[in-house]
Amino acid sequence: MRVFIALLIAITIYLQYALWFQRGGVPDVEKLRAAVAEQQAQIQLLRERNQSLAAEVIDLKQGLEAIEERARSDMGMIKEDEIFFRTNQPRTDEPQAPDD
Repeated sequence: MRVFIALLIAITIYLQYALWFQRGGVPDVEKLRAAVAEQQAQIQLLRERNQSLAAEVIDLKQGLEAIEERARSDMGMIKEDEIFFRTNQPRTDEPQAPDD
């Protein structure tokens, strides 16, 4: 009986060692869970980006307003008889004179 109990204790010790320190144990599983969570977050961001791009493609195919907006923002185009105003922001890297 003592041999059987000693054998059970040895098996338990080996299984605990394998669970905590060998490949495929608890630390590896936690690393894999963290990697999966990170990849799922990236996939969600990419899905949202794809949905917005798909909506933009549909909008560009169906209406001229999206094409006009794209031309205005990307190429700086303006309509005929429109007045274009450009405002410049003051530079923040220049030293300013102290107020007296």
